[in-house]
Amino acid sequence: MISFTTWDIVRNLMLAWRWTIVLSLVTFVLGGTLGLIILFMRTSRQNWLRQIARLYIELFQGTPLLMQLFLVFFGIALFGVEVPAWLAAGLALTLWSASYLAEIWRGCVEAIPKGQWEASSVLAMNYFQQMRHIVLPQAFRIAIAPTVGFGVQIIKSTAVTSIIGFIELSKAGSVITNATFRPFTVFAIVGLFYFVLCWPLSKYSQSLERKYNAAHRH
Repeated sequence: MISFTTWDIVRNLMLAWRWTIVLSLVTFVLGGTLGLIILFMRTSRQNWLRQIARLYIELFQGTPLLMQLFLVFFGIALFGVEVPAWLAAGLALTLWSASYLAEIWRGCVEAIPKGQWEASSVLAMNYFQQMRHIVLPQAFRIAIAPTVGFGVQIIKSTAVTSIIGFIELSKAGSVITNATFRPFTVFAIVGLFYFVLCWPLSKYSQSLERKYNAAHRH
């Protein structure tokens, strides 16, 4: 039987931890980009664009993430295309996160007083100019806390990708537990790694909120 020291456990978990970080970053960046596009569609003056965006959001929010992972990973394989687990995980999480970020940001945009839209219309601004120069800068301040909060949710949701064979932090914890028979030690370290990722994000969001609130008052 192979003997594992606590440092061996930490070192092996750190290898998986970096993949959790990479997957979280890719999901947030790509999901945020797609979410911004869906936001523009959802708030568009064109009814057909709004309906497409609404259908997309309802589809991905109304079905389990686990099911979406299975459909991406196994569904594409039905067409004879071999999809690596990391690619399927990134794609599924991106599509899922985009639906939530779009709705978070839509709520922030709709929180801007109607008078702001009317004032920018008087200045002969088109929709995109209104969004860029008037609405989005104000909505950004409102969106900080819920966006960072969802970023934390993305980090924790990467654990679901282990079901399709992606070796992230929690999956590595299970594998190491089977080899060491030390579940408490292993998952205490796993929990610490998640905390190290999530806690600074929460503190950073609070710092940004204070900064923008102070700027807004002045």
